[in-house]
Amino acid sequence: MKNRAHLSIVSALVLALSFAALSRLHAAPLQAGKNTEQKDKTVEQKNKNTEKKTATANPDQQQMRDLDEQVQHTKSDVLSIAAELNQLEDKLLYPSGTQVAIFVALTKGDQMRLDAVRLQIDGQLVAHYIYSAKELEALRKGGVQRIYVGNVATGDHQLNVLVDGKLKGGADFNRAEHFTFHKEVKPKLVELTVAGPDSGSTPITLGEL
Repeated sequence: MKNRAHLSIVSALVLALSFAALSRLHAAPLQAGKNTEQKDKTVEQKNKNTEKKTATANPDQQQMRDLDEQVQHTKSDVLSIAAELNQLEDKLLYPSGTQVAIFVALTKGDQMRLDAVRLQIDGQLVAHYIYSAKELEALRKGGVQRIYVGNVATGDHQLNVLVDGKLKGGADFNRAEHFTFHKEVKPKLVELTVAGPDSGSTPITLGEL
């Protein structure tokens, strides 16, 4: 009887421990599931917040790009209008029947430093231009500068050109030339090409455009 009572007590303890272990096994997955679900919700919320921020930033960036394009188009239109106004001004101030324009260029490859050019038409000073380093660099690269535009009557005119500069070695360079050009009843475009003695070309030549 005592052995049976003892076995009953042991069996009851074993069953109680088994039920307790099973309860813990069931509770653990549930808790783990809840933690995983919470983490998923947190990640999802973060993703939603990021998407909202991105959605907010993208329209702002697009708006800035659109505004920049509008500014560039406006600048282009303003420059185009300014060029047209300049052309109209030239036509009004310098009619084709009396217009004369004089341009300056450097001989290709010439390293002379052009400092200043003075022009006289029929004994009257009409232009005295001093060149900056950037302007000189542009001339050396093949650029052409319009140094003077004005009005003269039809017929022959005297053009005096005085050039000041420095040679590659640092020596002063000064030249003066006298030309005659004929003005007809149409715009007169004259080009002066300047060259230093090292280039082997004539210091100042007169041509027409």
